[in-house]
Amino acid sequence: MKIHLTVISVLCFLISAQTRAQICGCTDSLAINYNPAATLNDGSCIYNSASIAPLSSVTLPGVVSETSGLAAWNGCLWTHNDNSDTRLYALDTASGAIIDTVQLNNVVNTDWEEISQDGDYLYIGDFGNNLNGNRTDLKILRISKSSILTNDPIIDTINFAYSDQLDFTPAGANNTDFDCEAMVVSADSIYLFTKQWISKGTMVYSLPKIPGTYSAYPVSSFDIGGLITGATYLENKKVAMLCGYSTLLQPFTWLLYDFSGHRFFSGNKRKISVSLPFHQTEAITTCDGLNVYMTNEAFSQPPVINNPQQLHIFDFSAYLSQYLNNLIMNLEIPAGEEEVFLYPNPAAGFVCLRFDDSLSDKKFSLLNSTGSAVLFGTLKGNSAIIDLTSIRSGIYLLKIEESNRRAVKLIRR
Repeated sequence: MKIHLTVISVLCFLISAQTRAQICGCTDSLAINYNPAATLNDGSCIYNSASIAPLSSVTLPGVVSETSGLAAWNGCLWTHNDNSDTRLYALDTASGAIIDTVQLNNVVNTDWEEISQDGDYLYIGDFGNNLNGNRTDLKILRISKSSILTNDPIIDTINFAYSDQLDFTPAGANNTDFDCEAMVVSADSIYLFTKQWISKGTMVYSLPKIPGTYSAYPVSSFDIGGLITGATYLENKKVAMLCGYSTLLQPFTWLLYDFSGHRFFSGNKRKISVSLPFHQTEAITTCDGLNVYMTNEAFSQPPVINNPQQLHIFDFSAYLSQYLNNLIMNLEIPAGEEEVFLYPNPAAGFVCLRFDDSLSDKKFSLLNSTGSAVLFGTLKGNSAIIDLTSIRSGIYLLKIEESNRRAVKLIRR
């Protein structure tokens, strides 16, 4: 028996030297070019065309006929108009009825195009710039959430200019790449997704999220193939969604997920057509990445087209549930703190473990995509062998007791 274990240990050591290198490729099984051996998503996934229809659509009150932003907070959907109206409206998530109205005093609505949030504030983007592309008063209003709840909004301002916009000659209507209608807020920054009327792409700019005056610097770009009008972001899930439409007013969404840091276009990028022809979709929000809300402005072109302002509810489970369910399998260990090594990984019949002596006598469990334990045991010494023949192919998480970060992804072939 001792000889047998020694042989396996030597084999594990030899395999380890060959398999610790990451394999780059498409890691999304929904993609055409999915590579089951890939362990590092390189953003190369390609997808079949897809479309989605709303589960339900309701007409919104006429007072929000130019709804232009959407944020889910405090049990409601918060929206605003992109005209001179300086009020926020809280909508019922099912009926679209106005539950509350909050007046924002001592501010001007030049062209409010987006609303986003973090834990403490709502952010309204007064940065619509399609009239001539030459605004020099671009700003974001920051409003304390707690002050909204007391109906006494406390507002401050983040002023900015695009660092690479040098020409402010009036360009005429809808003739600039420096328009913006989409914004997300992270733990430390604001990210703008521009609406490029000329290039039909988007540029992502970043700036601080504290009051002041800043230059917004470009960080990435992508050929969207249309006009981006709204964005929503789940930072802890590495999921962002963009909404927009083509020049023929065909709405779409872009699903961005499994990206690195705030490099939104470095991971999976999937375009989903929205089955609402001639709808001017302007805003999108979600709390979980599956149940998604969008609104459209009223749009009329007699005698054929007459689409009122509406709230639409979508189910994106077919596109994101697998990724979101597997998120627990993709926990990252901070650099320098890798206490457990698995090899080979992906594995077939067995997997070898090497770990710090401090983990000896700790209990371990192997969790599936639902978080259920399929294997468990106790670590001894600083190495172990786990028999995988009793579990099916898939992605699992090796979890060790008493520490949230002692977790490693395991792929069972």
